[in-house]
Amino acid sequence: MKYNYITNFNEHFNTFRSFGLGGESGLIMASYPKGELLDFPFPYYTEIMTGFEYSAAIGMIYEGQLDAGLQVYKAIRDRFDGNKRNPFNEGEYGHRYARAMAAWGGVLAFTGFNYSAVKKSMNFNSRPGKYFWSNGYHYGTVEIADNGQDKSVKLTSLNGPLNLNSFTLNGTGITKFKTTRVFVDGKPEEFVVTANDKTAGMPVNATQN
Repeated sequence: MKYNYITNFNEHFNTFRSFGLGGESGLIMASYPKGELLDFPFPYYTEIMTGFEYSAAIGMIYEGQLDAGLQVYKAIRDRFDGNKRNPFNEGEYGHRYARAMAAWGGVLAFTGFNYSAVKKSMNFNSRPGKYFWSNGYHYGTVEIADNGQDKSVKLTSLNGPLNLNSFTLNGTGITKFKTTRVFVDGKPEEFVVTANDKTAGMPVNATQN
């Protein structure tokens, strides 16, 4: 972000394709801030492309750089706002370029969503809020709220019954249901996740923002 995030493309030199114009913002592919520009730098280094911007932003969010990652997402959405550009067609080499589908990774990074059909388990980050989820079979919402040291959860499946043996809030704890719990289509189910394991759902040596 220090060297590659551009806040005004009027002041940015680019001989390639211009996916950012005027006072728009974006994360360029690369820069040479210390003056070591090669005679033949790699192509496209002065460009912005949403697929690469999303990938960088997702990495930032996973590494706890939440504000920076969301700033990149906001810059993209401001460019493809439906007025200046089509929000459903983030072109790169061509129209409706598939790399832009990397955007979905931001949902996973921000929410911490993980689902195992084998273990019948589901994970989210502990941050209070209401989030969308989709596991390839069903989709729905989860609402997380503070409840003293613990967390209150309201989980809704909106496309058929969801079977879970456990539910984890990363960095807070794990709720293991006595028997497989069935979340009926369209019926919100509420339960509490006790703050019993700060390492729950967290990778080794990771900390949660």
